[in-house]
Amino acid sequence: MGMEDETRDFFVRIINSIAMSLIWMISQVLVGIYWGYGFFSGSPTWQNLLYYVFFVITLLLLIRYLRKKWTVNT
Repeated sequence: MGMEDETRDFFVRIINSIAMSLIWMISQVLVGIYWGYGFFSGSPTWQNLLYYVFFVITLLLLIRYLRKKWTVNT
């Protein structure tokens, strides 16, 4: 006697969304804070600018992924 398919799919969708968001956040903390590309003293370097461009692009891709994942398919 298992969960209904709809309930199981819903929980899998929740777990996938949390996992993707956590992976994105951990990678941004690693690159931005731990490796130091999120900070600059004086003027930003090309590495800082590349980090922020990558940050925005990956954030938009994550939002797109989550919106597709949670859009109701009727």
